[in-house]
Amino acid sequence: MKNLLLELDKDKTELRNFYLSLVLMATLGGFLYGYDQSDIGSVLIFIPYYEHASVFVVGYIASGALLGAALGAITAAFLTDKYGRKFFLIADIGVYALGIVLSIATVNVVMLMIARTVVGFAIGADSAVATAYISEFTPRKRRGRSGAMQQYMIILGIFLSFLVAMITFLVIPGLAYSVDWRIILGLAIIPAILALVIRVRMPESPRWLIINKKTDKAKKTLSKFGINADDGDINYTFNILEKQRKNSRKLDSGTKRALLISGLFMIFYIANGVNIPLIYGPYIISSLPIFPSVTSKVLSDAYSIGATAILVFIMLIATYFGMASIDKVGRRKLALIGFIGMALSDFIGGALYLVHIDVGLLFGLAGYLIFFGIGGGVVAWLIQGEYFPTASRGFFAAIVALIDWVTSFVVDELFPYMDSVLHLGYSVIVFASVSVIAVITLYYTMPETKDLSVEEISSMFRETKLFDLRNYNIKTPENKEEIHDVSGEK
Repeated sequence: MKNLLLELDKDKTELRNFYLSLVLMATLGGFLYGYDQSDIGSVLIFIPYYEHASVFVVGYIASGALLGAALGAITAAFLTDKYGRKFFLIADIGVYALGIVLSIATVNVVMLMIARTVVGFAIGADSAVATAYISEFTPRKRRGRSGAMQQYMIILGIFLSFLVAMITFLVIPGLAYSVDWRIILGLAIIPAILALVIRVRMPESPRWLIINKKTDKAKKTLSKFGINADDGDINYTFNILEKQRKNSRKLDSGTKRALLISGLFMIFYIANGVNIPLIYGPYIISSLPIFPSVTSKVLSDAYSIGATAILVFIMLIATYFGMASIDKVGRRKLALIGFIGMALSDFIGGALYLVHIDVGLLFGLAGYLIFFGIGGGVVAWLIQGEYFPTASRGFFAAIVALIDWVTSFVVDELFPYMDSVLHLGYSVIVFASVSVIAVITLYYTMPETKDLSVEEISSMFRETKLFDLRNYNIKTPENKEEIHDVSGEK
């Protein structure tokens, strides 16, 4: 009898294109999340309901998707381990497409608010499932770059969103208040339909099929991964995974440690201000006296959006390098490099702005986005999917996604108040301080998980005390027949 978990962890060269295709299918939701995150910021002031709307309504149109995302993440938390990863990845895109249709056809502010909530619900549920799905089929040596693809696709969506907005406003500026904003929001329907069509062809997570005793489907799916399995192999592997199920949703010591570190990482990932340049970037840049003035408000915003797109493109390149190196350098080291670089960039940019060197803020912002791309986002979504046991991975990955969405909502709502009280320079320094806290916290608590199987990661958290995790080291023979994942707690 074979341990199929070890078979799944073997990197088969002939299957690399197959792995990549599945990762791209799974992370299309990340692309849509990125697109939505920035398109609403680009078009908000051109929506006809904006001028006469209350502060609450404007805030909800801008951030309401985050509340919907929190609801989507909660829903996924309780259902994905029962109904499977593929079911949710398909359903999420269907709901997203519905939200986009409502956005295009909206006739009043209430309908737009509903559309924003629907879009957010889909994004939240998708973010809770995608990296969990990826971690359950990807070989350990490729899991880092595969899981990090979620962040790369988010940044790609943000970049293309700004690009679409800039081009639309430059080509037809006269229709900015009537048609342009609907075009910018509505173009997301194209990748949504594409994702819906191709996700139907995705195989279900092999680990999920095994632990749910779907033997025939598991054998058929495993064959796509180059693994021939019989009933005995399925049962043998099921028994290994079943040991995890006893504590699948109980906060035992190992789960508490994994949830604490991944949850704190997600808070730091958002609370150090990454959403601010991605949502408010065009308005921040337009306020800096570093570009020639333009009489047309539409053209001025288009140029500011273009400048923000350049910054995001730099971030996209940095994210690629972070994604390409994460399996070699490791999660822990990249995270520390990223947060140290973000702190320094924010401190320098904020200080230069306070002494009236406005262009310094722009350079600080560029440095921040580079280091965020290298070590912030690529790690956050990866560890969300790999830290927890298979039996409860969907549930706890969704809880971590929920933490992300709640933190995003709080930070996005607080920033205008921070800006009005502290002003931009000191606000940036506050964000830098969050990065410093992140460095200290992660240095003492975050383990290295590269080269470990997801089962070994769960065992590590269960067997190792919180402040000993950073020194954890394991060498696992490739021919080991069984992964012991239920040893006694410490």
